[in-house]
Amino acid sequence: MNIVEQVERDLPAALKAQEALKLSVLRMMKAALKNKQIELGKPLADTEAVAVLRTLVKQRQESVEAFRHGRRLDLAEKEEAEIKIVESYLPAAASDEEVDAAVATAIAETGAAGPKDLGKVMKVAMAKLAGKNVDGKRVNERVRAKLGA
Repeated sequence: MNIVEQVERDLPAALKAQEALKLSVLRMMKAALKNKQIELGKPLADTEAVAVLRTLVKQRQESVEAFRHGRRLDLAEKEEAEIKIVESYLPAAASDEEVDAAVATAIAETGAAGPKDLGKVMKVAMAKLAGKNVDGKRVNERVRAKLGA
Protein backbone atom coordinates (compact mmCIF):
# COMPACT_ATOMS: atom_id res chain seq x y z
CA MET A 1 0.00 0.00 0.00
CA ASN A 2 1.44 3.36 -0.97
CA ILE A 3 1.57 6.46 1.21
CA VAL A 4 -1.44 8.21 -0.34
CA GLU A 5 -3.62 5.13 0.19
CA GLN A 6 -2.33 4.77 3.77
CA VAL A 7 -3.24 8.38 4.61
CA GLU A 8 -6.71 8.01 3.11
CA ARG A 9 -7.27 4.75 4.99
CA ASP A 10 -6.13 6.18 8.33
CA LEU A 11 -8.28 9.31 8.07
CA PRO A 12 -11.65 7.67 8.90
CA ALA A 13 -9.99 5.63 11.66
CA ALA A 14 -8.68 8.82 13.31
CA LEU A 15 -12.13 10.39 12.95
CA LYS A 16 -13.82 7.42 14.62
CA ALA A 17 -11.22 7.34 17.40
CA GLN A 18 -11.71 11.10 17.93
CA GLU A 19 -7.98 11.79 17.70
CA ALA A 20 -8.19 15.52 16.94
CA LEU A 21 -4.48 16.18 16.37
CA LYS A 22 -3.93 13.11 14.19
CA LEU A 23 -7.08 13.89 12.21
CA SER A 24 -5.92 17.45 11.62
CA VAL A 25 -2.47 16.30 10.49
CA LEU A 26 -3.90 13.60 8.21
CA ARG A 27 -6.21 16.15 6.58
CA MET A 28 -3.26 18.50 6.06
CA MET A 29 -1.19 15.65 4.58
CA LYS A 30 -4.05 14.57 2.30
CA ALA A 31 -4.47 18.15 1.05
CA ALA A 32 -0.75 18.55 0.36
CA LEU A 33 -0.59 15.20 -1.46
CA LYS A 34 -3.70 16.04 -3.50
CA ASN A 35 -2.29 19.46 -4.44
CA LYS A 36 0.91 17.82 -5.68
CA GLN A 37 -1.09 15.25 -7.61
CA ILE A 38 -3.10 18.02 -9.30
CA GLU A 39 0.12 19.94 -10.02
CA LEU A 40 1.69 16.90 -11.69
CA GLY A 41 -1.52 15.81 -13.39
CA LYS A 42 -1.02 12.15 -12.48
CA PRO A 43 -1.21 9.91 -9.42
CA LEU A 44 1.77 10.29 -7.08
CA ALA A 45 4.50 7.69 -6.93
CA ASP A 46 5.82 6.90 -3.46
CA THR A 47 9.03 8.87 -4.07
CA GLU A 48 6.97 11.97 -4.92
CA ALA A 49 4.74 11.45 -1.87
CA VAL A 50 7.83 11.10 0.33
CA ALA A 51 9.14 14.41 -1.03
CA VAL A 52 5.83 16.12 -0.18
CA LEU A 53 5.85 14.72 3.36
CA ARG A 54 9.52 15.71 3.82
CA THR A 55 8.54 19.25 2.87
CA LEU A 56 5.78 19.21 5.49
CA VAL A 57 8.25 18.02 8.14
CA LYS A 58 10.72 20.74 7.19
CA GLN A 59 8.00 23.41 7.40
CA ARG A 60 7.01 22.17 10.85
CA GLN A 61 10.66 22.16 12.00
CA GLU A 62 11.02 25.78 10.90
CA SER A 63 7.83 26.62 12.79
CA VAL A 64 9.17 24.94 15.92
CA GLU A 65 12.30 27.10 15.76
CA ALA A 66 10.23 30.25 15.26
CA PHE A 67 7.87 29.39 18.12
CA ARG A 68 10.75 28.59 20.47
CA HIS A 69 12.43 31.86 19.52
CA GLY A 70 9.15 33.65 20.25
CA ARG A 71 8.79 31.76 23.55
CA ARG A 72 5.58 30.02 22.43
CA LEU A 73 6.44 26.59 23.81
CA ASP A 74 2.82 25.39 23.62
CA LEU A 75 2.74 25.92 19.85
CA ALA A 76 6.24 24.47 19.45
CA GLU A 77 5.16 21.28 21.24
CA LYS A 78 2.07 21.01 19.01
CA GLU A 79 4.24 21.32 15.90
CA GLU A 80 6.63 18.66 17.26
CA ALA A 81 3.69 16.30 17.78
CA GLU A 82 2.63 16.95 14.18
CA ILE A 83 6.17 16.16 12.99
CA LYS A 84 6.03 12.77 14.74
CA ILE A 85 2.76 11.91 13.01
CA VAL A 86 4.02 12.93 9.55
CA GLU A 87 7.32 11.07 10.08
CA SER A 88 5.41 7.89 10.90
CA TYR A 89 4.37 7.80 7.22
CA LEU A 90 7.91 8.27 5.93
CA PRO A 91 10.24 5.34 5.25
CA ALA A 92 12.98 4.61 7.75
CA ALA A 93 15.74 7.20 7.79
CA ALA A 94 18.90 6.38 5.86
CA SER A 95 21.69 5.25 8.15
CA ASP A 96 25.01 7.08 8.43
CA GLU A 97 26.66 4.21 6.56
CA GLU A 98 24.21 4.50 3.66
CA VAL A 99 24.75 8.27 3.46
CA ASP A 100 28.54 7.86 3.57
CA ALA A 101 28.43 5.15 0.88
CA ALA A 102 26.25 7.31 -1.39
CA VAL A 103 28.56 10.31 -0.90
CA ALA A 104 31.68 8.24 -1.60
CA THR A 105 30.12 6.77 -4.74
CA ALA A 106 28.97 10.20 -5.90
CA ILE A 107 32.46 11.66 -5.42
CA ALA A 108 33.99 8.78 -7.38
CA GLU A 109 31.43 9.07 -10.21
CA THR A 110 31.76 12.84 -10.59
CA GLY A 111 35.52 12.94 -10.11
CA ALA A 112 35.06 15.73 -7.59
CA ALA A 113 38.29 17.29 -6.41
CA GLY A 114 37.26 20.13 -4.15
CA PRO A 115 34.56 22.38 -2.72
CA LYS A 116 33.66 23.79 -6.14
CA ASP A 117 32.22 20.38 -7.09
CA LEU A 118 29.76 20.36 -4.16
CA GLY A 119 26.69 20.83 -6.37
CA LYS A 120 27.54 17.97 -8.73
CA VAL A 121 28.24 15.59 -5.84
CA MET A 122 25.04 16.60 -4.00
CA LYS A 123 22.93 15.95 -7.09
CA VAL A 124 24.34 12.44 -7.58
CA ALA A 125 24.30 11.58 -3.85
CA MET A 126 20.67 12.66 -3.42
CA ALA A 127 19.70 10.63 -6.51
CA LYS A 128 21.36 7.56 -4.96
CA LEU A 129 19.39 8.12 -1.73
CA ALA A 130 16.07 8.69 -3.52
CA GLY A 131 13.19 6.85 -1.90
CA LYS A 132 14.85 6.94 1.51
CA ASN A 133 14.08 9.41 4.22
CA VAL A 134 17.26 11.50 4.33
CA ASP A 135 17.78 15.14 5.20
CA GLY A 136 19.60 17.09 2.49
CA LYS A 137 21.37 19.15 5.14
CA ARG A 138 22.87 15.97 6.62
CA VAL A 139 24.10 14.83 3.20
CA ASN A 140 25.50 18.30 2.50
CA GLU A 141 27.51 18.19 5.75
CA ARG A 142 28.97 14.79 4.78
CA VAL A 143 29.86 15.99 1.27
CA ARG A 144 31.52 19.14 2.64
CA ALA A 145 33.54 17.06 5.12
CA LYS A 146 34.76 14.70 2.37
CA LEU A 147 35.58 17.50 -0.07
CA GLY A 148 37.27 19.61 2.59
CA ALA A 149 34.87 22.53 2.15
